[in-house]
Amino acid sequence: MAINWYPGHMHKAKKEIREVLTQVDVLIELLDARIPFSSGNPMVPGLREDKPMLKILNKSDLADPDATRHWLAHLNQEAGTKAVALSQKQAGSTNDILKHCQSMVATRGTAEKPLRVLILGIPNVGKSTLINNLAGRVIAKTGNEPAVTKTQQRIKITDSITLFDTPGFLWPKLEPEASGYRLAATGAVKNTIYEAEDVALFAAEYLLEQYGLALQNRYELGSLPATGIELLDAIAARRGCLRKGGLADLNKVSNLFLNELREGALGGITLETPELVAREGAELEVQKQVAAEKKAARKAGARNKSGRAPRK
Repeated sequence: MAINWYPGHMHKAKKEIREVLTQVDVLIELLDARIPFSSGNPMVPGLREDKPMLKILNKSDLADPDATRHWLAHLNQEAGTKAVALSQKQAGSTNDILKHCQSMVATRGTAEKPLRVLILGIPNVGKSTLINNLAGRVIAKTGNEPAVTKTQQRIKITDSITLFDTPGFLWPKLEPEASGYRLAATGAVKNTIYEAEDVALFAAEYLLEQYGLALQNRYELGSLPATGIELLDAIAARRGCLRKGGLADLNKVSNLFLNELREGALGGITLETPELVAREGAELEVQKQVAAEKKAARKAGARNKSGRAPRK
């Protein structure tokens, strides 16, 4: 089942961002360090044009540090882009953010020509918390749920720096399909949009392959189950998520598992690598090509039967 979430305020946010882009000098895109690709909005390159971009891998305290270093090296190869990791739980960790922005636009950053920074990010990636830390005061509403911010605002950080905040927004179609599941697993999608069991099973399969020891330690498992569903069954038994008859309450254990994943109870976890998303992207292109060929064949068949071109 594909996961998609694109309510009306997100469409509005995209239009507002396009309008304000002419007024800004540099963009900050806040990414989730656990899913640097899936949390990157594919609409941003088209909106950005050639403006410099600072990509921040936020929540790095929840991610696998080795994977974060790998992602930073990968992202720093992009033209006009600087990538850094950030943990907002560490005091002073936001101090260098505006310095990075200033270094990318040396011609601005004075009272006469203030540096104008636009901050972008998916829902629940920590954008409001970052803004409050940068401003040194509570400006943006925060909350442990997606889509708390729904309106754009302009914030004067200092006499020489102005920040444009925007609502978190996704895009009309989340693809590859696995990206939608990763976004759901990390809490970027409203929980009414997906089935917790489906997302937990997706995450369980990946963690069994990549983070088996973390699972064993967290859930005190003598040995690793062979499949995702067997893992959820084992966790249900350990945590008492059971129905009458001793069967696993799959909904209850799935929500427990996802909450612990999001909170970092399993340790530093990263749900994708550059190599993995490259493979998924290649597979998606093949699927699109096959679908296009089938559609063309259906049109050709309809044309042959009727003697005229089919209606579009």
